[in-house]
Amino acid sequence: MSPNVNKKAAPLMVILAFAIVYVVWGSTYFFIQKALAGFPPFILGAFRFLAAGFLLITWCAIKGEKIFDKKSIRHAAIGGILMLGVGNGLVIWVEQFTPSGLVAILVSSAAMWFVILDKPKWKENLKSTSTVAGLIIGFIGVILLFAEQMMQTMNSTEKGTQILGIILLLLAPIGWAAGSLYSKYNSDNKVSVSVSTSWQMLAAGLAFIPGMLITAEIKDFNWQNVSTDAWLSIGYLIIFGSILAFSAYVWLLTVRPATQVSTYAYVNPVVAVLLSVLFTSESVTLIQIVGLLVILGSVLLINLAKYRKKD
Repeated sequence: MSPNVNKKAAPLMVILAFAIVYVVWGSTYFFIQKALAGFPPFILGAFRFLAAGFLLITWCAIKGEKIFDKKSIRHAAIGGILMLGVGNGLVIWVEQFTPSGLVAILVSSAAMWFVILDKPKWKENLKSTSTVAGLIIGFIGVILLFAEQMMQTMNSTEKGTQILGIILLLLAPIGWAAGSLYSKYNSDNKVSVSVSTSWQMLAAGLAFIPGMLITAEIKDFNWQNVSTDAWLSIGYLIIFGSILAFSAYVWLLTVRPATQVSTYAYVNPVVAVLLSVLFTSESVTLIQIVGLLVILGSVLLINLAKYRKKD
């Protein structure tokens, strides 16, 4: 991978894109859990991303944009499978039995993985005292959160499933950060951001199909039994979570530093927790709140040098 030069963009567009990613993505944890009341996890992932990818690529074709470029499709597919197939797919699976607010808190460590995996920026990032301090503090927050979950799991009747969920939530932000960085450093001007985003979602949607077949979800699934609430939730995920917010995120990766884009981790868990507390019976413990504050503080330290330079 070769470092990618950030393109210039209108400040207002950057602010709007960040606002969409911050707020809309924070709400998707809540709507994923609502959609899971009607859709099994692999069918949910496949339907969501295939539908969103098809709608977006159709729109791009109508506008006359270049759709097919072999190299761009390959890069988009790899990035999409890592981000959406692995990163978001694991979140969908775990939300079957874990509160949405807690899932959002546990995956908020993604910002740290952006620094750890961003090899072209190691020299710049790791020479910063605030960045290194942020990484250390962030890992303390992650350990605090996962230690509490492990202790609660030991008293659970579904201990095996809960432990697997915890492990998967450790892997989800790694997959997301790896895919984001791959996408950033392998983007080109042969196709538009919208076309690239379309292929990412289509590739991710296809990646869910083997899991859907292996678990035989399709065998027992009846589309007619899906509630209106679940349909509305998956509709929100397709239109707002995937087409709008994911497109904004992929575009931000082309115009802003990856560590700065990763600051969505500030707001997403807060929005998710607020929605889960206000509209569900879920509760948040003091340790979870402290762990979240520690992780968010680490994200602030990680990006402190960037803020000072006003990059």
